[in-house]
Amino acid sequence: MPQQQAAVGPDKAYADQLAAGQFRIQHCQDCKRHVFFPRNICPHCGGDTLAWVEPKGTGTVYSTSVIRRKPDAGGDYNVVLVDLDEGVRMMSRVEGIAPASVRIGMRVQARVAQGKEGEAALVVFDPVEG
Repeated sequence: MPQQQAAVGPDKAYADQLAAGQFRIQHCQDCKRHVFFPRNICPHCGGDTLAWVEPKGTGTVYSTSVIRRKPDAGGDYNVVLVDLDEGVRMMSRVEGIAPASVRIGMRVQARVAQGKEGEAALVVFDPVEG
């Protein structure tokens, strides 16, 4: 099995924040736009003054797919693209409901899920009531 490389630079900063239970994205101090996935240079304006900020964490499901697995392999799960209210899109999953119940346009709220032993923490989403 291939060995996973250790994160460096902004990827490491993002992973370290998740490991501490904190979800952060970058905000460009030059063009005032949010950035995700972590980078050294703003993809919007080319500026290099990216600050880590805490997003509201709310967003809307842009796309969803159900991945089918046998029950003994953990059962079905979903993969979603979520548009955060800050204007960035990220891939994750929605938890707390059946994978097939996730719908495009559904409002969701981010949270940090700590991985099992040896696994990295990650951002997952829960449906927003109402």
